[in-house]
Amino acid sequence: MERPSTPPPRRTTRANPVVSPPTPEVTRRIEQNRLKAKALREQSLAREKAEEASTSSLKRTSAAISTGTSTRDGTKPAPDNGIQAARKFRKFVDHDFSKMTDTKGGFLSVEDDPFNKALHKPADDAAKPAHMTLKEWERHQLMKELRRTKQGPFEPGLSVLAKDAERCRECKGMEIDHVWLEVFGVAVCGKCKEKLPERYSLLTKTEAKDDYLLTDPELKDAELLPHLNKPNPHKSHWHDMMLFLRFQVEEYAFSTKWGSAAALDAEFERREEEKKVRKEKKFKEKLKELKKKTRTDVYRRNLQNGNKAGQFGDRIGGGKHEHEWGRTVENAEGETVKTCLECGMQVEELEF
Repeated sequence: MERPSTPPPRRTTRANPVVSPPTPEVTRRIEQNRLKAKALREQSLAREKAEEASTSSLKRTSAAISTGTSTRDGTKPAPDNGIQAARKFRKFVDHDFSKMTDTKGGFLSVEDDPFNKALHKPADDAAKPAHMTLKEWERHQLMKELRRTKQGPFEPGLSVLAKDAERCRECKGMEIDHVWLEVFGVAVCGKCKEKLPERYSLLTKTEAKDDYLLTDPELKDAELLPHLNKPNPHKSHWHDMMLFLRFQVEEYAFSTKWGSAAALDAEFERREEEKKVRKEKKFKEKLKELKKKTRTDVYRRNLQNGNKAGQFGDRIGGGKHEHEWGRTVENAEGETVKTCLECGMQVEELEF
């Protein structure tokens, strides 16, 4: 039996539908919706602009307050050029490290107090500057030393026509040592210094104190006794040496302080005698303590040899020993002592 087939549907061709124009009511509604969407868009843009304006005004206000001063990180406030970062990067702060200044961690700097020499020490002259070669630096050091000692091109000129020129006080020569003239106020040449060392030799501070019995305040007074400072030859980091002129020290010690050389010698002998007496007294005190300790140890040892349980106050043969003291006498050392008549023990007794 054959299966009946369904015939396909008949295709009918439809013509393009005719679109009728919108009615006035539909047109009015479409225009209202468009105007509402436009108003919402304008409100959103205005809100965003208001937020951006408030943020930029706050930045400008803080920058205006700190005009002429640095910010907390030490930089000047950057000018507001109107360019804003993206919204996701606004919470990050970008620092320009090339424009930052060193604020010294809040401590005082040279700019804060430029005239404070104790706070800001000058640069070390012993270090060679970077812009100078080694040869230039050696020449600079040589010229500096010549300028200090007034030698070479810095030596004062000599003229026989000058009436007020300084001359040597010994030989009347004109080639004087200008360093000594400036420091000690003495015009003397190099030959006379070597010829007369008993007058123009230099004394250290220790020698002036020990030989002439001068004190530190007197030696530190530059108007009373001028001195020449030189680096310490023993240790470079020690204090500079203070050198004094011999005849100036002798004139002050003999004429002003002690009156004469004999008075100085007498004072020196008196101090040496006092030092000797103090030393001997100290030695006697130590010897006295040593004798007491030795006498006590010997007595204890004797008691222990005679009696195993012997202690102070025990009788050697047994039983309790009671001392029978004799009369208080003065021994050869000048001490007042009393002696036990039985055991011979001596004790010192002080009489008030």
